[in-house]
Amino acid sequence: MSPFESQTLPLFPLSSVLLPGAALGLRIFERRYLDLIRDCGRSGGGFGVCLILEGSEAGQPAIPAAYGTEAIIEDFDNGPDGLLNLQVRGARRFHVQQTRVRDNGLVVGQVQWLADDDQARLQPQHALLGTVLENILEQMAGAGASLGPTHLQSAAWVGWRLAQVLPLTPQQRLAVLQEDDPHARLQMLLQSIA
Repeated sequence: MSPFESQTLPLFPLSSVLLPGAALGLRIFERRYLDLIRDCGRSGGGFGVCLILEGSEAGQPAIPAAYGTEAIIEDFDNGPDGLLNLQVRGARRFHVQQTRVRDNGLVVGQVQWLADDDQARLQPQHALLGTVLENILEQMAGAGASLGPTHLQSAAWVGWRLAQVLPLTPQQRLAVLQEDDPHARLQMLLQSIA
């Protein structure tokens, strides 16, 4: 499927933002989301994660932000409490064109896929951000955490990983997610830590 093509995608509104390449753990207990996971298993597809603008994660359908990230299921198991635990990873970004709510309360969006990031290298004015991220990754590795292979010369990779690990508000992460230009994302992040 090419960028800018429109597709129907089930949405999982959350109080956090999933970024491309980031891992996220989810506990599934509501029928609408169990149905969503079953459908994803049958189709081999993912679902969309969007920040909640109004409402909450459980109960009545929440109003999602207009931008989100496709979640691909990497692993799942049943927890000791009997709930389904998922491990997902962020993939493609999308823009929600319109939404509807199914009878079971699941929000479904008509989404337009956004273009993949270009392979631009870090510019000199953002070199400090690469160093900051490298230091954070070294500390995380010492604590047993890992973000996988590093690509510290890639403007897009550095931007997504910094937005993942810096103490940003969900609204700041959403602003980063909405930005198409990797260098503009890095500038936003630089301003947030300045």
